[in-house]
Amino acid sequence: MDVLLIGSGGREHALAWKLAQSPELGRLYAAPGNPGIAGSAECVALDIADHAAVVAFCEEKRIGLVVVGPEVPLVAGLADSLREASIPVFGPSAAAARLEGSKGFTKDLCTLKSIPTARYERFSQADAAKDYVRREGAPIVVKADGLAAGKGVTVASSVEEALAAIDDCFGGSLASAGVEVVIEECMTGPEASLFCLCDGDRAVLFGTAEDHKRAFDGDKGPNTGGMGAYSPSYLMTPDLIERTMAEIIRPTLEGMREKGAPFRGVLYAGLMLTEEGPKLIEYNVRFGDPECQVLMMRLTSDLLPVLFAAATGSLEAVQLGWSPEPAVTVVLASKGYPGDYARNTPIRSLPETGDGEMIFHAGTALREGQLVATGGRVLNVTARADEVAEAVDKVYALVDRVEWSEGFCRRDIAHRARR
Repeated sequence: MDVLLIGSGGREHALAWKLAQSPELGRLYAAPGNPGIAGSAECVALDIADHAAVVAFCEEKRIGLVVVGPEVPLVAGLADSLREASIPVFGPSAAAARLEGSKGFTKDLCTLKSIPTARYERFSQADAAKDYVRREGAPIVVKADGLAAGKGVTVASSVEEALAAIDDCFGGSLASAGVEVVIEECMTGPEASLFCLCDGDRAVLFGTAEDHKRAFDGDKGPNTGGMGAYSPSYLMTPDLIERTMAEIIRPTLEGMREKGAPFRGVLYAGLMLTEEGPKLIEYNVRFGDPECQVLMMRLTSDLLPVLFAAATGSLEAVQLGWSPEPAVTVVLASKGYPGDYARNTPIRSLPETGDGEMIFHAGTALREGQLVATGGRVLNVTARADEVAEAVDKVYALVDRVEWSEGFCRRDIAHRARR
């Protein structure tokens, strides 16, 4: 089967690396890809926002499956265009992708299906939102309704901070993502992530993970897209997993079917493990980044037929195999991230990787033969080992051999899991 992978980040490099191991794979194309992905796939210069061009490419190359990595093309309806052309695609329709594309939509679905989540209200006017915050007090959470590249959520410790976040949303800094806000109670407890493959009717557990959102050691500094992750989550016991499936995942799939938007793809549930039990923080409709990297490092099953089964509504026979060894990934980011940072800084050398080790490219390019850093999050240094502490040691040994003077990383990834 020939496959087209959509995307250019670390998540897509991890998917390409795993797909390339499949004995069922013919040719693997990536649009647009990156220098790391180029080691596993043929990178093609497709404008993924031009759905007609993507469909035409798939028809010309007789693509048997399209795997959409990022959320933006899913929310924009790329999967719909492909399905209309009878091209199998792993990823939800635009209507189903509202689970990530609109926080208000997801919260309303939670109410409809009695899914445990934070108490909330939706607002389309700043004054009404501010009045609500003044009545409720702080701490309180302000979320832009739409996609905001990880910048649309403020956990406000004071009323003044919440009011400023409302101004940011309605002031245009988040473009269309901020035309509506969701204001939530501030839940407390540890966080974990649970992933499921879905075919519209069924959900198959696809592992658990925990990530580190803050930029600096000790969970300090600004929120980022993720500075590291590990899998599995030791917080997610078998009982908690089954409770999450029963109270959150399955009702969500049922609710989406009832809305005429059955969910096919990967459903990523961000969870708060409260004293009352697991509650939904938010959904993503794609593999997490950098969670995908540790999931792919642990998956022993062939990824290609599994994704095809989800895309074609046939997950009933799928059984997944996982390494019992934990995996850890550390993000090497450009100095200054998530604020301003220099671009096109040279990465002089990357170390060789051994068994159970991989360096995934998240924000790199080749400029006149020189590998350079083009993004905020640039490399995902990943390792698997018998114990978390051993995996951490392997990861940081690799990190220390990367020759890139403009990079930085957290040095305490997986600290919660080291026992």
